[in-house]
Amino acid sequence: MTAKELREKFLEFFEERGHARIPSASLIPEKDESVKQETLFITAGMQPLIPYLLGKKHPAGNRLVDVQKCIRTKDIDEVGDNRHLTFFEMLGNWSLGDYFKEDAIKWSFEFLTDKKKGLGLDPNRLYVTIFKGEGEIPRDEKSIEIWKKVFDKAGIKAEVAGDDEVIKGDIRIIPLGKDDNFWIAGDTGPCGGDTEMFYDVSPEAGKLDGKFSDLVSSFRIMEVWNDVFIEFNKTEDGKYKKLEKPNVDTGMGLERTLKVVNNLDDIFQTDVFSPTITEIERLSQKKYRWSEETMNPRKPFSFSSNVENSEWVDRDKEMRIIADHIKASVFIIDDGVAPSNKDRGYIVRRLIRRAIVKAHQIGIKDNFTANLAESVFEIYKNIYDFDVTKIRGELEKEESKFRLTLEKGLKELERFYNKKIGEGFEINSDDLFNLYSTYGFPVEMSFEEIDRLRKNNGLPPVPDGAKKVLISGFNKRLEDHKELSRTASAGQFKGGLADAGVETTRLHTAAHLMLAALRQVLGDHVQQKGSNITAERLRFDFSHPQKVTPEEIKKVEDMVNEKIAEKIPVKMEEMTVDEAKTAGATGVFEHKYGDKVKVYTIGDFSKEICGGPHVDNIGELGHFKIIKEEASSAGIRRIKAVLEH
Repeated sequence: MTAKELREKFLEFFEERGHARIPSASLIPEKDESVKQETLFITAGMQPLIPYLLGKKHPAGNRLVDVQKCIRTKDIDEVGDNRHLTFFEMLGNWSLGDYFKEDAIKWSFEFLTDKKKGLGLDPNRLYVTIFKGEGEIPRDEKSIEIWKKVFDKAGIKAEVAGDDEVIKGDIRIIPLGKDDNFWIAGDTGPCGGDTEMFYDVSPEAGKLDGKFSDLVSSFRIMEVWNDVFIEFNKTEDGKYKKLEKPNVDTGMGLERTLKVVNNLDDIFQTDVFSPTITEIERLSQKKYRWSEETMNPRKPFSFSSNVENSEWVDRDKEMRIIADHIKASVFIIDDGVAPSNKDRGYIVRRLIRRAIVKAHQIGIKDNFTANLAESVFEIYKNIYDFDVTKIRGELEKEESKFRLTLEKGLKELERFYNKKIGEGFEINSDDLFNLYSTYGFPVEMSFEEIDRLRKNNGLPPVPDGAKKVLISGFNKRLEDHKELSRTASAGQFKGGLADAGVETTRLHTAAHLMLAALRQVLGDHVQQKGSNITAERLRFDFSHPQKVTPEEIKKVEDMVNEKIAEKIPVKMEEMTVDEAKTAGATGVFEHKYGDKVKVYTIGDFSKEICGGPHVDNIGELGHFKIIKEEASSAGIRRIKAVLEH
């Protein structure tokens, strides 16, 4: 069954039962006064319909059916196994104060098992969970009663599991708590217990016998449907207020269902991923494991911790991450979000950069993201209309920017990590911030690479508690960094920076070297008279009575590049202005400094008062080149320069 066939079969099934077909909403939530909490993305089919779940009249009626685009990033670390995704499509049918548990459960079972109008799944391989009750909300006895009737009609005895949650013998119904079987879109809003349907994907392994959570985590059973019974509205004071009319939100993940229906071991074998995987194979000149078997489903394969030193497992995982993240990025960009360092833009930047790192690890060294996006356009043609030019442009721009620093950043991370391991202490928040500010590594990606290095050294991953502490320190550094950037853009003495990005930071550090070189070549009379530094170039004004000759320009360039080749660390100290003068630091001393100043020292070559930011080591700068020298005003010359990578 193809994705197109599954979408249509689902939509038609519920249209026949009085549901109006509605289009997918944007991935970016609309602002609505009735919705107290705004989220970054649409994470479930219910989110665009929250106002209607709270009582607002929907123009299409009180029975709806749709296919909703969704983005979830809370499971991003799980992406790479055979079922977790960042972008997915949720098939959903809705009752807005109309039918409730009985019809919802009956129709779910019918669509899953009916051979003609539904998917024709084997009812003997279905298991369901219900809400076991917690706090002021009791166990969902009504759903247990309905499920027993539904299974009995199919000739299947269905018993209820105990608190041990063990599936054995005739047990088909497993009560679970709030973490598993209670749904709410955020901290407040419409909510209720749910019932979820799971399918045994490996019946050849014998009857199920074990704890429910273990059977799920080992991929023996997989969720295929979720019926949420929205009976409450959780208020801001934590109370669960009964809705006047309860609603039903049912959802089926298209990708997982395709895997189950087609008896595949892997969602990446489905037709919504296989063209992308094939293109990744071509780009990397490596094979994804299942494709060696001419696209036939391979035997069930567990990606559990007991699989060690498997090149196939690692390669499969990397290819899956690339395919998932580029697809998610395509959809997010198409809905109007460009890569950036905040909110939704940070998510798409993180996805793109993580995909690039994984591609680098399997041998894809050239820009590939924009071309890989073409496979996504092809998969969803006639389903979604993409702004191809915009998407390709954003991907190409982001990849080109990141690849300038990628290899250096990975080498630097490994270098100082190994050094710190040898010295007996671990990476800290400053290290994480430097990877972010200098090389553009999102902090989550740095942790992933650190855990990979730890594994190579026979060490466990960084504990979650330690990660929280490190991220807190990183965020503090980031806020300080943003404050520097705001001060700089306000025109105060912070080096004339347009922003505090990676490229601007490099050029700012290069300006220190250039000033020191100008003073050596032209004389100590040279003083900085102004600067304007962007991500593309530095512009620097300095005192000098005559044109700088080509020979002098070459001497300055050579001197700066010789220092860059020495890979000298940049050292920062805080001191009083008088201490800075005594130490030989240069600065614009008519400027009114505070009680303390920061002095940046580069070996015995440069010592300046400055507000930052700077790279950690000048070896990161690349090749320095002066592109223009001209007069700025009487007695003031102007140089424009760039860094070539």
